Amino acid sequence: MKTIDLRSDTVTLPTPSMRKAMAAAEVGDDVYGEDPTVNRLEAMAAARLGKEAALFVSSGTQSNLVALLTHCRRGEEYIAGQTAHTYRCEAGGAAVLGGIQPQPLDFEPDGTLDLGKVAAAVKPDDVHFARTRLLCLENTLAGKVLPLPYLDAVGKFARERGLRLHLDGARIFNAAAALNVHAREIVRPFDSVSVCLSKGLAAPVGSVLCGSREFIREARRWRKMLGGGMRQAGVLAAAGIVALEEMIERLPEDHRNAERLAAGLGRIPGIAVEGGAARTNMVFFSLDKALLGRWGPFMAARGILVGDHPGPIRAVTHYGIDAADIDAVLEAAREAAGSQPGSPQ
Repeated sequence: MKTIDLRSDTVTLPTPSMRKAMAAAEVGDDVYGEDPTVNRLEAMAAARLGKEAALFVSSGTQSNLVALLTHCRRGEEYIAGQTAHTYRCEAGGAAVLGGIQPQPLDFEPDGTLDLGKVAAAVKPDDVHFARTRLLCLENTLAGKVLPLPYLDAVGKFARERGLRLHLDGARIFNAAAALNVHAREIVRPFDSVSVCLSKGLAAPVGSVLCGSREFIREARRWRKMLGGGMRQAGVLAAAGIVALEEMIERLPEDHRNAERLAAGLGRIPGIAVEGGAARTNMVFFSLDKALLGRWGPFMAARGILVGDHPGPIRAVTHYGIDAADIDAVLEAAREAAGSQPGSPQ
C-alpha cells in the first residue's frame, strides 16, 4: 500500500536524476571555495533570483539565521509576523545566538504586514530602544501569495526608513507559479532572500541564501561560525542543481492537486475548507467534533498521513502525490465522514 503523506512538502524524495547527479558530482572542499558543484549551484541560484551572489546552507532555518546575523548586530531589532517561521519556528536562534530582538506584529488575513503598523513599530532613535534594523516577510505564508504591488510598496517603505529587507522565500517558486511571473520579480525589493531546495523542489537537503556580493561574503563567515561549513558538499549541491533545472516547472501540478483536494473536501459533511479554496500547494480545513475523534487513525489505516488536531489542519501537495492519490484521499475522507455515528449510510 502506497503511503500518501500530506503533512508537508518536506517529505519529498529525491528524483532519479538527482540521485544520478549526486553519484557523479564533481567535488572539492567548499570551505575553501573549491567545490565546483557548490559554486555552480550558488551561481545558478543567484542568477535565478536576480542577486549578485548566493550561499549554499544546510537548511532554511540556518539560511534565515545567517541572514539575520548578517543584517543585524547584537542589541538591534527585526520586525516579523507573529506566525512567521523566522520568529515562531526557528528555536529563537536570532535572540539566543545573535542577541537580536524580535518585534512581532499580527499578519493581515492576506499574509501581509500592515505598513502603518510596521511604521508604528519602528523604534525612535533613543537610547531606551533597540535599533530597528530589519523587516522580514514570508512568501508564501501558509500558502498565501503576497501581491506584487504590496512588495513594491514594502521596498519603498524600507528605503525611506533605512531598513533592510529579508524574505523567507522557502516556497518562493510556488509564489512565482501562482503569479505566473519569474521569481526575480518577487524578490527584487529585498536585500536578501532564503530559498528552500528540499520542499516542493524535492532535493534531499539544503537552502540557498541570496544577496549582494558583500552580504554573502559576510554571511559565509556567519555560516562557518554556526558550524555550517561543509566540505565535499557538491554531492548535495548536485541535487539542488537538478531541483532548479527540472522541478520548478512542475509546481503548478501541485497547485492543481491542492485545488482538487480542496474542492473534494469541501463537499464532504463535517469538513470545512478554510477560505473555500486551496492556497498554492496547501489546503487548510477543520473537522467537526465527531469526525475529529476518528479521523487520524482512520486515514492512517489507509496509508494516508495527515493532521488530526483541533483547528485548521494543513494538507500539502507535492512531488510524489498525483491526482489519483488525491482521489484516494477524498474516497477515504468520504468513508470517514460516512462512518460517523448518525451519518446516513
